[in-house]
Amino acid sequence: MNPVRKRRLLLVLVIVAAATLAAVLVSLALQRNVAYLYTPSEVLRGEAGDKARFRLGGMVAEHSFKRATGSMEARFEVDDGDARMPVVYTGILPDLFREKQAVIATGSMKDGVFVAEQVLAKHDENYMPKEVADKMGTAHQKHGVDDAAPGEAR
Repeated sequence: MNPVRKRRLLLVLVIVAAATLAAVLVSLALQRNVAYLYTPSEVLRGEAGDKARFRLGGMVAEHSFKRATGSMEARFEVDDGDARMPVVYTGILPDLFREKQAVIATGSMKDGVFVAEQVLAKHDENYMPKEVADKMGTAHQKHGVDDAAPGEAR
């Protein structure tokens, strides 16, 4: 084989190997940063499995918000209409955070409590994140809950 062709072949093989390695590293990095969205009902049914990190979505339950005196720790419950999940978060909550409003918290479970690393609140009183609304609607349909008022179209 011609020495020039050998060098070209070696160069092509090195480029292919480098591209493959880069693709594998990007794929691994993305998998680590993926956080799936679950409702409290799904978490309690075990659908979240052993995922170390996931997102919990629903509404902040009424009369559930408590903040420790002299501390940044906040405790509240996330409700999806079927179940409630206790949440603890240490940090500054978003300005729009309040009871009976949509919230998505990212974190993990520890001893039956969701420990949030990040809390996101909705942006106006008529908005609920589409993912949360879809999940809550699906949970209600699975359990035979009828959200439509009498005479209201579904």
